[in-house]
Amino acid sequence: MSQNPFFVGGPVPPEYFFGRSAEVRTAFDQISRRAHLAIYGSPGMGKSSLLRYIASPKIWEARGRDISKALIVSINCAGISPFTASGFWREILSLLQDATEDDEPLQTDIKQLLQEEKVEKGDLRRMLRKIGQRDKFLLLLLDDYDAALQPNEQYTETQMLTFLSEFRDLAVHSNEGKYLSTIVTTFRRLNELGPTIKPGGSPWYNHYLFRLLRPLPATEVNNQLAIPIPGSLRAGVLEIIDGHPALLQNAGYLLYDTLLAGNTPDIQSFAQDFESATEQYFRDTWRFSTEEEQILLMLIALVRLQGRLNRSTRYALGDVDLVFSQRSRELVDLEERGVIQRTLDEGKTIYSFNSSMMEWWVIQEIYNTNEAQLEGREKVFLNLMSREQAGTVKKAIRWVWQHRDIVQSLVWIVRKLAGDPT
Repeated sequence: MSQNPFFVGGPVPPEYFFGRSAEVRTAFDQISRRAHLAIYGSPGMGKSSLLRYIASPKIWEARGRDISKALIVSINCAGISPFTASGFWREILSLLQDATEDDEPLQTDIKQLLQEEKVEKGDLRRMLRKIGQRDKFLLLLLDDYDAALQPNEQYTETQMLTFLSEFRDLAVHSNEGKYLSTIVTTFRRLNELGPTIKPGGSPWYNHYLFRLLRPLPATEVNNQLAIPIPGSLRAGVLEIIDGHPALLQNAGYLLYDTLLAGNTPDIQSFAQDFESATEQYFRDTWRFSTEEEQILLMLIALVRLQGRLNRSTRYALGDVDLVFSQRSRELVDLEERGVIQRTLDEGKTIYSFNSSMMEWWVIQEIYNTNEAQLEGREKVFLNLMSREQAGTVKKAIRWVWQHRDIVQSLVWIVRKLAGDPT
């Protein structure tokens, strides 16, 4: 054992990347056709790592692709602050200038455009024409494209719709679009994030092929976590990871580091370090969920917690199955994003969390909700259920506030790491 084979602290470099063979193949197919791909998925699913992998010259060479034909520009749209259309076009040209150091005429043209007070779509269109004349094309890798779909003080909803329409026009309807391929990543599907299309309007997002990044298959996770750790701990770690790439990297890194130091992994120490290292993924999954989805996650956590309680201490939840049956769209979305899973038990649909750490996070969110915040969610509750049902659920939440010790003893994460199936 020498260098830690796991990577944490940002997008995974190509040499640490694994899996996603279907998504990589799709990406290169779209690139070869000068087409456009929109990848979406929960935080930590590897969207940024996938873009970094696709941009690697070694990967192009390994796949028999000629990277000399591509001018690759990678942008984290969240870094354009505040996001504006002109700022976006300017950032592309600035990075394109860096990518064309061996082409002095092209450098001169870009430099002149960047000296203008405002950069527009037409400026990039002219550059695409020049790029095509050199038998090359521009590959845009746009991470955190969500930023382009959120208005701000300098970027109104009208300006946003204009930008998105112009971007689509550049990619699809202009002659120069044949010299452009784009891959964007977002937390949700583009049509769920962007502005509402007016009746009769043309969707600004329908030129993309959509691909969802799901959790990794169990076989890939098992193969990657091939390090000598106690069987009970390994079973618990695999249950917590449940195909989540960032959780796998963090768990593997912590365990490998402990083994490298000549120590045997301790369940309690690992649990504390792992929870601290991965907190942001669960926080972001929660933060990027809609208010309706957050309530549904609370309901799933409350149902599972109720099942672990003694009959004498259980709280009432009412007919939550009816609530779930009426909110299938939100539940399917949460399932696709790898947050929850559903199984059938004697014909009844059972919802649970993919990662018990996410379940623990949701229960802590229930802890941290105070009376004022609970009442402030009244409208959301009533969007999901009847007033009577909402009152029953809020009573259950208050019960959890009053019995934290009991709850913690039932769902404490160390139980999972010790192999406790409950």
